[in-house]
Amino acid sequence: MFDKILIANRGEIACRVMETARKLGVKTVAVYSDADAATKHVACADEAVHIGGSTPAESYLKGDVIIQAAQQTGAQAIHPGYGFLSENPEFVDAVEAAGLVFIGPSADAIRAMGLKDAAKALMHEAGVPVVPGYHGPNQDAAFLRQKADEIGYPVLIKAVAGGGGKGMRLVEASEEFSDALASAQNEATTAFGNADVLIEKYIQQPRHIEVQVFGDGKSAVHLFERDCSLQRRHQKVIEEAPAPDMTEEIRAVMGQAAVRAAETIGYKGAGTVEFIVDGSDGLRPDGFWFMEMNTRLQVEHPVTEAITGVDLVEWQLRVAAGDSIPIAQDALTITGHSFEARLYAEDVPKGFLPATGQLSHLQFPDDCRADSGVRAGDVISPFYDPMIAKVITHGATRSIALSRLKKALQGCQVAGTVTNLGFLGALCAHQGFAKGEVDTGLIARDLEDLVALAEIKPATVALAAAAASGVMDSAHDESGFTLWAPLDHTVHLRQDENVQQVKLRVLSKTLIEVLVGEVAVTLEKGREVWRVDGQPAPGVFVGGSSVTVFDNYGVSFEIVDLLDQAASAGGDGNLIEAPMPGLVKAVFAKAGQKVKAGDRLAILEAMKMEHALLAARDGVVAEVLSQAGDQVEAGAALICLENDESAQ
Repeated sequence: MFDKILIANRGEIACRVMETARKLGVKTVAVYSDADAATKHVACADEAVHIGGSTPAESYLKGDVIIQAAQQTGAQAIHPGYGFLSENPEFVDAVEAAGLVFIGPSADAIRAMGLKDAAKALMHEAGVPVVPGYHGPNQDAAFLRQKADEIGYPVLIKAVAGGGGKGMRLVEASEEFSDALASAQNEATTAFGNADVLIEKYIQQPRHIEVQVFGDGKSAVHLFERDCSLQRRHQKVIEEAPAPDMTEEIRAVMGQAAVRAAETIGYKGAGTVEFIVDGSDGLRPDGFWFMEMNTRLQVEHPVTEAITGVDLVEWQLRVAAGDSIPIAQDALTITGHSFEARLYAEDVPKGFLPATGQLSHLQFPDDCRADSGVRAGDVISPFYDPMIAKVITHGATRSIALSRLKKALQGCQVAGTVTNLGFLGALCAHQGFAKGEVDTGLIARDLEDLVALAEIKPATVALAAAAASGVMDSAHDESGFTLWAPLDHTVHLRQDENVQQVKLRVLSKTLIEVLVGEVAVTLEKGREVWRVDGQPAPGVFVGGSSVTVFDNYGVSFEIVDLLDQAASAGGDGNLIEAPMPGLVKAVFAKAGQKVKAGDRLAILEAMKMEHALLAARDGVVAEVLSQAGDQVEAGAALICLENDESAQ
């Protein structure tokens, strides 16, 4: 076993690797960017090395600097985590050339699976079922359209170097193919520097089922399957293991196919073989096809660990150090069911817009596993994925595990940024999902219901106002109220653009009456806790000018200072502002240019995603206040339109 390893990553996966390394007595070295100097993964490591600026290109993608850090600190091996350099064969070659061990597969194995078309051709030769399609080198538009016509519509156009849904288009009819192809190729060129595509038959009711494999370079085993069908825009949201409705017969066939894929390339370490499955008529032995292989540890690996009892990171370290696979295939078993939900800082009502901000409060319930790379006080920056945590539950049955996930999500307390907690909770309550009726189109079909905002209860507003005013803290203090008359308070709370006036009256040390509009709410203190209209009050956090009530997945209000509100009234509606901190990737507007509502004026890059900034109305550009390459803060003015005279 190694004495010391370097983790070439950040956030929750870096912390996850360090946890197992510590258990094995292995020292760890963290690397960090300017933005990550005070983060959790740096604090968790035995040593930490600064490697550059805040953007990934300036830090976590600088392989030579990372290798130098490993050599300087005496690390014997490098664990890549996932993302960044984890599937970069040139980095693997450089690590090994430096006399270090790469904790993962060989560069040749990564190259074999790196391009979707070549990987599918290889899998076809190995006898692994592949989706009908064209994966060849001929990229002539007319030829590709002919192949699509032969396959039969609908078809998918997919970038061969793609990921995350970029360079992918669904084509329903032959006459739509040419435009869709051009669009996919342009996007693929921008995202990956490679315009090549492949054509595949589109599965009408697809499920995304992947098999966890593990190899030692000579042989491989599978650790059963995960269902990752609950996706939004090709991004996984909730994963589970094992897959609903999976039979032992189909599990054996899929597992054998995945092992055959791994052994064909001499795979070493943890990997995932992803299959697309036809769920239109139940699972069938002939109804699944190879999509791709991820030559790294997956984000959703904890659900496999939960049902197998295997620490996959420990296996990674042991095999990289020269051991064989720790457990034979026939000794691996499934116990119970597990779910993982990805908790993000994102504004769901605004189209899942990634969010930033300081986590003023962060607490997870005790009855779940929460893999997180942030703590209370940490900042969600615009430079990286805005994941806060992965919330994982396990139970004897699927229904028990799902019930525990619902409870765990309700018990998560996050303040300082918006989150997708409510969306995750709505998914857990979805009747079809609860029955195991999952496919990749579920979220899109029911998105309107899943993102609907729950009505805020008067009791929640009352509790927020009482906490914001401080009367819940002072009510037990004799100096906090007069003995001869009730003490009145008025609090103004804002949510979105709505400001609400709330009146409070402290009647005694243990009793407060609150008037929310025309609804009266009673707050009463028992021996230890406050109760709202007779029910135990949820937790509340007051930080700065905001208050968050941890009810219904967290409801936040801004505490309004009426003097500040008056001073800031009458803002300029002609400004196009940055909705979040980010990098201005492109500016299309010029002074004097006429624009129409919906015209794209600029592109802002944040959280690894591009966001188009559109004109809200017809008008004329008065001034362009930013240029490509600018790093801007949330609310920064980017483009100004001339005054709308018709509105005056």
